[in-house]
Amino acid sequence: MARGDRFCGTVDQVLLPHPRTGELFGSPVPPGTGWPGDPADASTPVAKTAAQVRRLAARAAAVGEVDAEISVCRACPRLVTWREEVAVAKRKSFADQPYWGRPATGFGAERPGIFIVGLAPAAHGANRTGRVFTGDRSGDFLFAALHRAGLANQSECVDAADGMQLFGTRMAAAVRCAPPANAPTPAERATCAPWLQAEWRLAGPSVRVVIALGGFAWRAALDLLGTPRPAPKFGHGVMAPLATAFGPVTLLGCFHPSQQNTFTGRLTPAMLDDIFATAKQLVAQAGGNEPDGS
Repeated sequence: MARGDRFCGTVDQVLLPHPRTGELFGSPVPPGTGWPGDPADASTPVAKTAAQVRRLAARAAAVGEVDAEISVCRACPRLVTWREEVAVAKRKSFADQPYWGRPATGFGAERPGIFIVGLAPAAHGANRTGRVFTGDRSGDFLFAALHRAGLANQSECVDAADGMQLFGTRMAAAVRCAPPANAPTPAERATCAPWLQAEWRLAGPSVRVVIALGGFAWRAALDLLGTPRPAPKFGHGVMAPLATAFGPVTLLGCFHPSQQNTFTGRLTPAMLDDIFATAKQLVAQAGGNEPDGS
């Protein structure tokens, strides 16, 4: 089909209650069945090939449309199999919950001043909750810092119905499905890239700062924004001024808030606070409204 097929995921027939709403869902969650924040429904076109991803991403006319189509994408067979196997097998501590088991969309403002790019959803984090960076220790660390910076209305990110809001900020992953061993292949990265490009095309005009969480996200952001020569190297706190189709944008590097980095002290709360303070200052200097809750 020119605009993709319909969703046909394999669903665990054991229905379990959502941890907050109590509604019953299978795992993975079929679109349009009432999961909090689900942007898709049964009629949302499903990309099953890289070519279909490119077509759907190029035609999307609104951020919500991109989100819906991302959330039902099935273009990478290995990732689809993995995310759905995890959703059925579950981690023991979450065995009584349904798992989203679908790609994780972007989250936050549709006209942000700050755009945060990460690697991919966690198998028992966003792949379970249905919201990027939600439900795992990396997300706990990240959202707490966003709240301290005035960029989020609360510090805890538990599930997609917890009331979390971001102010002047949007976050997305370069790869939208949880990959085995947190390692998407080059082909999977290339297949998924048009989704981020579409999200940037629609949400990017207001962005003044892109924060890349880790080296993988740094490379993805450079591909998205346009890589100067020589290409700036990733580092925590590194700032790379870039000329984009939407005007000047600063790419700001930040160590990924992985457990390895946060437990060892490679990334501390103070270091992450400095990143968000710098991002807010850069937005203000660029003439944008300082993103906060006021």
